[in-house]
Amino acid sequence: MVLTPDLLLSAYTQGIFPMAGEDDTIFWYDPDPRAILPLSNFHIPRSLKRVMRRGSYEVQRDMAFGEVIRACAEATPGREETWINPEIILAYEQLYHLGFAHSVEIWQDGLLAGGLYGVAINGLFAGESMFSRMRDASKVALVYLVAHLRRQGFLLLDIQFLTEHLERFGAVEVTRREYKDALAVALNHRTSF
Repeated sequence: MVLTPDLLLSAYTQGIFPMAGEDDTIFWYDPDPRAILPLSNFHIPRSLKRVMRRGSYEVQRDMAFGEVIRACAEATPGREETWINPEIILAYEQLYHLGFAHSVEIWQDGLLAGGLYGVAINGLFAGESMFSRMRDASKVALVYLVAHLRRQGFLLLDIQFLTEHLERFGAVEVTRREYKDALAVALNHRTSF
C-alpha cells in the first residue's frame, strides 16, 4: 500500500499513524494508552526557561520542512534505527505542500540546530518527530510549537507515545477511548496552523 496524502489524512482522522519497520514495511499504529501533551497544562522546566531567556536561537516555522524531516530520520547515538524511511519522507513532504504537515525550525548562527514536524487537521496537531543537533534545540521548538498552537486555538497535541523527556513537559497517557473522544472534538474545531 502506497502512502498517499489521502490515506494519511484518513488515518489521522481515525487516530491511526504509520511508522516504517526495519525492512521499510509500513506499519499502522493506534496505541492504547495514547500519549498527549495537554496544551493547558504545558510545563516549561526552569532550566529551559533560562535557555530561552538567553535568546541565542532563531525560531521559524515551515521554512525548511524537508531538512527537518530528514534530520529527524538521521541515526543518532542510542538510536541507530529510524522509523522514518524514504516513503514516509516523500508522503509527508506531499502533505506539507498541501498545507497539512508543518515544521518548527530552530536556527543558531545560520545552522539548523533542531526542530520538529507534525500534521495539523483542524484542532489536532499530531507531533511526529523532533531532533536536536545542539543542546536544547528540540525543546525550544516544542515550547514554540505549544505557544503557537495555543494562539491558534488548537485543542489536541498528540505525541503518540509517552517518554520521560516529554513527561517533564506535562505529557500524559489517556485511554484509546479518551483519545478518540478528544480527537472527534478537535477535528470539528476549525482553526489553522
